[in-house]
Amino acid sequence: MKCLGIETSTMLGGAAIVEDSRLIAEVRVNVKTTHSEGLMSIIDFMLRSSKIDINNIDIFSISSGPGSFTGLRVGLSTIKGLAFAANKKVASVSSLEALAWNMAFCEHQVCPIFDARKKEVYTGIFRWNGKGFDQPLTERVMGLDHLLAEMDKFTIFLGEGAEIWRETICERLGELALFAPPQLTVPSPANVANIGLLKAALGQLEDAATLAPRYIRKSEAENKLEAKS
Repeated sequence: MKCLGIETSTMLGGAAIVEDSRLIAEVRVNVKTTHSEGLMSIIDFMLRSSKIDINNIDIFSISSGPGSFTGLRVGLSTIKGLAFAANKKVASVSSLEALAWNMAFCEHQVCPIFDARKKEVYTGIFRWNGKGFDQPLTERVMGLDHLLAEMDKFTIFLGEGAEIWRETICERLGELALFAPPQLTVPSPANVANIGLLKAALGQLEDAATLAPRYIRKSEAENKLEAKS
């Protein structure tokens, strides 16, 4: 089974094609503006290079959030268009879970962190169960101090937020704070595709029309509208 996965929750985004457990292609680019300028070109390049017709993709998978509001909208609209055209189902994947999978088989708990601005972070705590990561009790947007106050065991931090707040995390947690190497600090489109295949096996696919981004918190535009009403 072939899955095309898209990851645009951070500035370093892209797409990947996975067939069963084998990676066919993956392209990631750190964009200066938005993913809208190059995402379809990346997908077209992968399909042509791997000699795969879009109609031979069995399912599509999308990193649905949390993350960059603009990036999530671009990725979602792209995957919806592809899935509608090919008449295929879509797997909606947590951006935080896709990032946690960079540390598969880890004995310590894993804490992916995205910067949510306003001195807050998007985060969740993931634990490896031997076959995959247990879903966190909740994926939250919260203050960093609140998050660190809950930490009492060895934890691997990764993500752009972990890099931004690395000094603070080290000061608060000392030897309990571990950090992933630089190449593992961003979500991988290949992880998004692989999780999509796992969801397909469990029958957890959605129609493209029902897909929605998982922002966790409201956008600035929504907050301004509420303030005016």
